[in-house]
Amino acid sequence: MTQTLASPTRCPIAHDPEPAAAMRQRFADLPGPQRDLLAETAGCSPYLAGLMEREADWLRAALALSVDTVVAVVLRGVQSGEGDLATVLRQAKRRIALITALADLGGVWSLEQVTGALTRFADRAVDVAVKSLVADEIRRGKLPGQGPQDADSAAGMVVLAMGKMGAGELNYSSDIDLICLFDDARYGDDAAEARAAFVRVTRRMTALLSDRTDQGYVFRTDLRLRPDASVTPVCLSMAAAESYYEAEGRTWERAAFIKARACAGDIQAGERFLKTLTPFVWRKHLDFAAIEDAHNMRLRIRDHRGLHGRLVLEGHNMKLGVGGIREIEFFTQTRQLIAGGRDPVLRDPRTEGGLAALAERGWLPPAVAAELTALYRAHRLVEHRLQMVNDSQTHSLPTTDDGMARIAHLCGQADVQAWRADLMVRLARTDELTEGFFAPGQPEAEADAVIPAKAVLDGWMRYPALRSDRAQASLRRIAPGLMRSLNAAAHPDEAMAAFDGFLAGLPAGVQIFALFDANPQLVALLVDIAGTAPALARYLARNAGVLDAVIGGSFFADWPGVAGLQAALDRALAEAGTYEAQLDAARRWMKEWHFRIGVHHLRGLIDAETAGRQYADLARAVIAALWPVVAADFAARHGAAPGRGAVVVGMGSLGAGRLNAGSDLDLIVIYDAEGVEQSDGPRPLAVVRYFARLTQALVTALSAPMAEGRLYEVDMRLRPSGRQGPVATSFRAFCAYQRDEAWTWEHLALTRARVMAGAGDLSRDIEEFRRALLREKAGGVRVRGDVADMRRRLAEARPGGGGVEAKLGAGRLLDIELFAQTLALQTAEPAQGVTAQLAAGVAAGKLSQMDQTTLLAGITLMWQVQAGMRLLTDGTGQVDQIGTGGRDFLLRQTGDATMTALEQRLAQAAAECAAIIDRYLEQATRGRP
Repeated sequence: MTQTLASPTRCPIAHDPEPAAAMRQRFADLPGPQRDLLAETAGCSPYLAGLMEREADWLRAALALSVDTVVAVVLRGVQSGEGDLATVLRQAKRRIALITALADLGGVWSLEQVTGALTRFADRAVDVAVKSLVADEIRRGKLPGQGPQDADSAAGMVVLAMGKMGAGELNYSSDIDLICLFDDARYGDDAAEARAAFVRVTRRMTALLSDRTDQGYVFRTDLRLRPDASVTPVCLSMAAAESYYEAEGRTWERAAFIKARACAGDIQAGERFLKTLTPFVWRKHLDFAAIEDAHNMRLRIRDHRGLHGRLVLEGHNMKLGVGGIREIEFFTQTRQLIAGGRDPVLRDPRTEGGLAALAERGWLPPAVAAELTALYRAHRLVEHRLQMVNDSQTHSLPTTDDGMARIAHLCGQADVQAWRADLMVRLARTDELTEGFFAPGQPEAEADAVIPAKAVLDGWMRYPALRSDRAQASLRRIAPGLMRSLNAAAHPDEAMAAFDGFLAGLPAGVQIFALFDANPQLVALLVDIAGTAPALARYLARNAGVLDAVIGGSFFADWPGVAGLQAALDRALAEAGTYEAQLDAARRWMKEWHFRIGVHHLRGLIDAETAGRQYADLARAVIAALWPVVAADFAARHGAAPGRGAVVVGMGSLGAGRLNAGSDLDLIVIYDAEGVEQSDGPRPLAVVRYFARLTQALVTALSAPMAEGRLYEVDMRLRPSGRQGPVATSFRAFCAYQRDEAWTWEHLALTRARVMAGAGDLSRDIEEFRRALLREKAGGVRVRGDVADMRRRLAEARPGGGGVEAKLGAGRLLDIELFAQTLALQTAEPAQGVTAQLAAGVAAGKLSQMDQTTLLAGITLMWQVQAGMRLLTDGTGQVDQIGTGGRDFLLRQTGDATMTALEQRLAQAAAECAAIIDRYLEQATRGRP
């Protein structure tokens, strides 16, 4: 829609009648609505009245056009480079200031259109100035190795727009915050000489824009946001700036870079630099420590400006004062810093965009975001009116009644008292919405404690995580609530001991205690975990970042399944960048989901069977997402996979779709490259070596310890010929081995094989072969005898220990699974899970329904105990390592009243299941298949 000033929708009210009358006479030839807008504006703003007089002829012509067209014409005039640049820029500034003010006051443009036009002009002015001055340095031979062709790119110099300019939100009489850098890599040994030239360019650019002449000025320019501004040159090398932010960057600088944007000069170089700062600005974990940093910064600003005290309108600073614009900006930016490292959607540089994103992602109630947005827009309108009066870079309300009335009239409000009352309400409401978020909690009054709180706290203060005063202060703030939670635990002594172990293993404390301070519900969760599963608490100490997921919005949402998990991990890997960063990202992501399953299981939100499926889903998603990343990284060096490529096959419990908290992964890799001798990459490899090394790369990607730990332990002993065989097997060799050489146990293993990742056509062929082989081997005369012999050897090597041992021993977990695989092999059942395999035995008449029911009840009980013990004991499974809380959890899982009752039921179930298996296999001794 074309927007012109022919029909303004609002209008100021002249505060000074005389200039209004003079302007009405000056533009008597204009239509009434336009004439009224100019006259009433002149009656409020001496500055705009002066611009109307000075630019009268231009203004008459401009009023006949759309506002967008006027701005575009002005910007083109700046770009053309005709005339003295200082004069051209100042004339353009006058015209942009006048047309945007009228569009704003007349209600023709929204706030975004006004600030956007002011920002576009600032971008154009800075860019033209920089390139003109760089070209001058090149002409004078001051930039080594640069010729006239480099002038348009500014020869590697870039200007970063910060603050409101970076966000596209410049206010009406704003100064511009800039950081000037140059790409020192472009100059090598001549970087020092280039820096001297760029320092001259920066100083001349600042003077060109800021100096006041009879033509006015362009922009007041502020370079103080650069690194260590008191001692560094006005233009720094990118390497020096990056080193500073990595070593010394502070929270306020991180917040500043939320809005940073390359606005002039070598834009591509600037965008590369900003990308290198991503890890500095956006932390990979939720960063609640930023709240206290922001709060302290607010207090320092108020101290410096003398802005403490009760809210009084006269002289109140609309930007920095209580309930002002900066409060909303800090509120938004701090929340963005907390969670933006995990969610790029939150990185919107605009205040309104940031609030909307925070609401969309569940970090802010939508009603609060909407209210703060409305308050922000209303505050900005008042800010603009303050600056329009005399083109002053002011944010303070007038100190006199007349001055306040002038601003109310410029806002189009005749009732000054009503306007004042509304403004007071808005400021107070802004303060109400933001202050509670920033002010850190004070230590609560000490509660009556069963545990001697002071002695315990003093002991904790010696741990590594509490070395700093800041960490100690944060812990003392949460201590009363923490002590109450520990005392309320079912077994306080055990909970305290486990929490003590958590703190002792925590490498750093500031972030985690800030997280607890901002989210007290996490303290209760941690105490619950510590009191039930100390092993999980120790895991938390090593991987405290997984707590981010608890407050990330989806921790208690429905399970997404393999496809949903893989899609989420694919996104995380795509955002990570380098190969090593992708591997670390996969580890962080997997640990969060692994932790979620454990917590859900521990709290009874899911049962052991569901937990087993979810652990398996998670492993499948990790393999499926990581395999193409590993393959692509390998292909970059050695070429694309020859032939049809390779697939990753899950064996054992992974293939069967049921893992526990401590499971490793049984994998084999099968490839097909018939007729191909080697790869075609920069460093080609023979086919066998190619896939062997690719397999090793996958194992490393999954199991190598990195900064974020490891993903899984990997076992490849189920490949053909076990440890002696190649780590990757060709499809032809795999098929030949399985048909002609494999032992019965290897055919049994094949009943649980499932393709996890790889080429689709090869995956289908492998699954078709697996099914065909099962049909071929079905009913073999040796199977029962071989299985009976295997059971005897297993019993001798790993007899099991009774008690709550659920895995080893006759009639226990492995024995029932082996029996189910036997039935699958004999019936050619392709399904990999125990339930389907037992059902196949019933359908084939090899197993009665009563026996099936007994075996399913037995394996359900065994799995409940096995999955629970692996969660409680960090994978060791020793009953003497679980406390009373852990025993309570096991009994809740199984429904038994006491551990003795559970042990007796396990023994009885094992005996019943063993009897069924024995009866079936004894037939082998009588020569039956």
